[in-house]
Amino acid sequence: VMIMEHCEDLLPEAYRFVRGVVDSQDLSLNISREMLQHDRQLKVISANIEKKITSELKRLMEKEPEKYDRFYAAFGAQLKYSFLNHFEKQDMLKPLLMFHSANAGKKIGFADYVKAMPEEQKYIYYACGESVEALAALPQAEPVRDKGYDILYLTEDADEFVVSMMGKYEEKEFKSVNADDLGLETEEEKKQTEQRQEQAKDVLEFVKTALDGKVVEVRLSHKLKTYPVCLTTNGPVTLEMEKYFASLPAEKGGNVKAQRVLELNASHRLFETLQKAVSEDPDRARDYAKLLYGQAVLIAGMPLEAPTEFTELMSKYM
Repeated sequence: VMIMEHCEDLLPEAYRFVRGVVDSQDLSLNISREMLQHDRQLKVISANIEKKITSELKRLMEKEPEKYDRFYAAFGAQLKYSFLNHFEKQDMLKPLLMFHSANAGKKIGFADYVKAMPEEQKYIYYACGESVEALAALPQAEPVRDKGYDILYLTEDADEFVVSMMGKYEEKEFKSVNADDLGLETEEEKKQTEQRQEQAKDVLEFVKTALDGKVVEVRLSHKLKTYPVCLTTNGPVTLEMEKYFASLPAEKGGNVKAQRVLELNASHRLFETLQKAVSEDPDRARDYAKLLYGQAVLIAGMPLEAPTEFTELMSKYM
């Protein structure tokens, strides 16, 4: 006897894509729908179905990765948003989530990432952006890539929120490649960076003033190797979060902005050019500061606030 055609209580939101029939000998035939919703046996059935689906998805992930890849392409976003919306289901969903791995060249789970980590690696590194291709060339990721450490590329709106909420996986903390301290510098290297920062103090203050409130700080970067400049942030709001909030109406957070930080590569020839201009030609130096900031904004995948001014400055000095 069919008791109920649709019973939403049998499945958590994360698995709402599942369709099926539940056959049970433990329910009374004359039970009312109101009583059914509070029936203890229904809760047992629901828990068993949830465990069965979870174990089957884990089996697919481990034994039939190609099938799981197809499943995840269709329903991965559903798992992520359920992870964010339902705290009590996070432990269940955590092993099922996947993100693109720089080293593997495909999406992998957190367990696979941790398993492949070298013994000396302290953190799970990740980078946020609009595409895998853009993130593969991200300037501030160079030190992590040089070490051979893997980087998870987060390219969807929910990704960074998932990682932030998770905090760590199997005692390994997540670390953005934008973080000021990537855990890769020795104490001696940190001291050298601080010394260079102090020596370049006047130039950094000049650039910050020239940018007129666009950034909260200008500092020398210990991450940049070949690139002259990059844009990072202070505080909990990142550039990717700013992009996400910008897509929302103002009353829902559309005005949330990141505290931007301009990082300069002291070893790059453009920094030497900037230093010379600051002492010899301040007007030219102000233009250089705006050009460097524009480069950093474009590299970060953000829109230029004044594209015409940037283009005119490029034409002026080319």
